[in-house]
Amino acid sequence: MSIPKHIFKMYDIRGLVDDEITDDLANKIGQAYAVLRQGEVGEDVPMTIAVGRDMRDSSIGYQAALMEGLVQSGVKVLDIGLVSTPAFYFGVGHTGADGGIMVSASHNPAAYNGFKLTRENAIPVSGESGIKEMAEWIDGGNEVSGKDRGTIEKVDGIPALATKAEFAHAGEHPIKKMKIVCDSANGMGAQFLDELFELVDADVTRMYWELDGNFPNHEADPFKPENIVDIQAKVLELGADLGIATDGDGDRIFFIDNKGRLVTPAVLRGLLSQMVLRDAPGATVVYDIRPGKITEDMIVESGGIPSVARVGHSLIKEQMRSVGAVFGGESSGHFFYTFETGTYEGPVTVTTQVLQEITRLCKSLADIVEPLERYVHSGEINFKVEDKDGMMNMLKEKYSQGELNELDGISIKFETFWFNVRASNTEPKLRLNLEAVDKETMEAKRDEIVAFIKENA
Repeated sequence: MSIPKHIFKMYDIRGLVDDEITDDLANKIGQAYAVLRQGEVGEDVPMTIAVGRDMRDSSIGYQAALMEGLVQSGVKVLDIGLVSTPAFYFGVGHTGADGGIMVSASHNPAAYNGFKLTRENAIPVSGESGIKEMAEWIDGGNEVSGKDRGTIEKVDGIPALATKAEFAHAGEHPIKKMKIVCDSANGMGAQFLDELFELVDADVTRMYWELDGNFPNHEADPFKPENIVDIQAKVLELGADLGIATDGDGDRIFFIDNKGRLVTPAVLRGLLSQMVLRDAPGATVVYDIRPGKITEDMIVESGGIPSVARVGHSLIKEQMRSVGAVFGGESSGHFFYTFETGTYEGPVTVTTQVLQEITRLCKSLADIVEPLERYVHSGEINFKVEDKDGMMNMLKEKYSQGELNELDGISIKFETFWFNVRASNTEPKLRLNLEAVDKETMEAKRDEIVAFIKENA
């Protein structure tokens, strides 16, 4: 069958409902995934795959079609039902499944859906480790035949079990009662936050809580400033201690301090690193290469070992496993722990540790994070550039006096500013992230690089 290959991306499969993704394609994805994993675990080994879904209207039908494709391939399917992506990862490890598929388009608008794929213990399947291979198998018109049909077994209770496991991972430290505002954007974060606040005594105000894949209030992406305006206002209106915002499938989490300001993910990542390092002295922490120098500062100050990774949740998780890291974080709001059931996002652990730290320090969240805003960030700036490699070579030449790192795109470091430029995997785009020691330097260097790219694109 002819397929839209561009939806088979580096970290997942994601496309437009009914247009790019159909029930037939979902069925074929199930078959292709079964062929991929069966070839890895051994043809004679009975295989069990966990399948979950988010709250999008289209997820119900896609999950059914996907599971039928798996069953046609002789797989025993564990239907873990409606779950956040972190609870899905837990479910894969907890059930001892050989892999898993989550039906979700994460924070994308309602017109989209997709599939996140893992191996055992929630190890991601990426574009480089199977997704592109699956696309070729489907596009080649292949189809599973001659297999005895598998079965489907319903597994209940995964969300509650996942929350309890994540809560326990944070350690037994006291939490005082706080006034908290939560905005789930009608996404899956509502599920685990409800479970968490059964375990933690708090005065919680819930915003946009009903699960609704049409996202009637705002997009389920808290990294966009316009999507946290409501929660920021509510925190100030109520005089709350903090706000918590989650994305569509609940694998990213953001915090608003008591002054109504977003806690920079790099600062939050540094704080979490220090909390983890108190319980695991000298351990390794992984973070992506995009500017966020405060994270490195805080890891080193706490006696930890910083380990820089390429951008992307699957790449950070892979590096965490390879270096034996206890914690990792991505600049976009993903925070990862090494759990007994695998290495994956732990938003419940993150929330619990933040509440524990506020309690331990007897300070407001604003008072904790303000001294850590040592650097000024440009935010991510995107450019349309056809010759991406050529442009990066020109930037290397222009800034040749700086310290160059080519781990992921180009990162160039000077004493007072540093920046990363990466190419999009799927589009003719370059992404710039720059940081500096003060606002004046950041703005000057940002404008300088922006002008250079636009003049030479």
